[in-house]
Amino acid sequence: MEDQAFVTLATNDSYAKGAMVVAKSLRSYNTSRKLVVLMGPHVSDAYREVLSATFDEVRLVDVLDSGDSAHLALMNRPELGVTLTKLHCWTLTHYSKCVFMDADTLVLSNVDELFEREELSAAPDPGWPDCFNSGVFVFRPSNETYGRILQLCSESGSFDGGDQGVLNTFFSSWATADISKHLPFIYNLSSSAFYSYLPAFKQFGGNAKVVHFLGSLKPWNYSYDAETKSIRGHTQEPCTLHPDFLLKWWDVFSTSVTPMLKEQYRAESFLSVSSHDIDDIRKGVSHIHVGEPPQQPELSSEERRKRWEQGQADYMGMDSFENIQRKLDSFLKLITQFPVANATCCSYVVPPEPNDSCLSLRTSLHEASSASPRGLTSHLRFSYRPAPNGDVGSSLHGWSVAELPDGPCNAGW
Repeated sequence: MEDQAFVTLATNDSYAKGAMVVAKSLRSYNTSRKLVVLMGPHVSDAYREVLSATFDEVRLVDVLDSGDSAHLALMNRPELGVTLTKLHCWTLTHYSKCVFMDADTLVLSNVDELFEREELSAAPDPGWPDCFNSGVFVFRPSNETYGRILQLCSESGSFDGGDQGVLNTFFSSWATADISKHLPFIYNLSSSAFYSYLPAFKQFGGNAKVVHFLGSLKPWNYSYDAETKSIRGHTQEPCTLHPDFLLKWWDVFSTSVTPMLKEQYRAESFLSVSSHDIDDIRKGVSHIHVGEPPQQPELSSEERRKRWEQGQADYMGMDSFENIQRKLDSFLKLITQFPVANATCCSYVVPPEPNDSCLSLRTSLHEASSASPRGLTSHLRFSYRPAPNGDVGSSLHGWSVAELPDGPCNAGW
């Protein structure tokens, strides 16, 4: 379909990485539509070359800023101002219909059926379902529409300081006018939905067609170990993105994008370009590591406890299932060395794992108690209840009858 296109936006080199992953993932599922990228002036020459080799059309656009710093500060997301630049997508009038996809999305299936929808079709926003999320939407390019949206921006601004507030105000009837314009959540699945609504994620997450990495931390903010196929962050901020989706994003980036960046680096080195441009390419592949990942500074026990209570466990790091399993194993080895005494309660909060890791922990406890020479098995019981802080997760409680020489064995994670 020559007159239809998927459109994304790259305002800088970081989002250019995401834009290339969007394009490569669409190509991998054999889309029949054109691929277009709106490119801001802050994208370096090196990345412009790679974008040109990836997309059917590269359109250079100016950065629009809402100028609404108060609202952006309120959201603690000042970088969202430039996302108004995506409004330029309505100027692509040589296409009859387009699907816009943010550069922090990842396609998991062929989604060409989206072109059967009409303007403005989008999925509900997970934070306020009466609004649509502007990360994925179907639209019809029109200079008239573009002008009217810009007029709205100048007259009333944006209630969130970004494009989503503007578009929800302009297409204000979306919530009630036509249900056919409500895209299923699987076309714009928030990667953090795994932690916010686990039962629904287990039921429907496997059908996801587009994943959206919402939030200030993006996949390219992490490091990828090519040997172990593991991911680590560069900050102490907890990872709220689903690890499977992160790995899928990095798989596309490392296999399809990194070789192009390296080739561009070799070409520019041969042509003796400036060291500044070469540094741009080096930065593009600097997140790929081979061998041991870099060591991260450890949090204090008190800080880790606070993050647990706030629902910000580091599920991919210190608070991973493997570490909790190791803690339990060492504790169980200890309690089986001492005679039976008074009953004691042991409690562990475990992260929600899609493969029911709690059952693995429960099995380990049973196996350890069965191996006890002092008949611990008949005195061991288990139950599950929600985590004390009300967040997604569960607490595994085992009542034992072991007592250490220096007092009752009360252990917790």
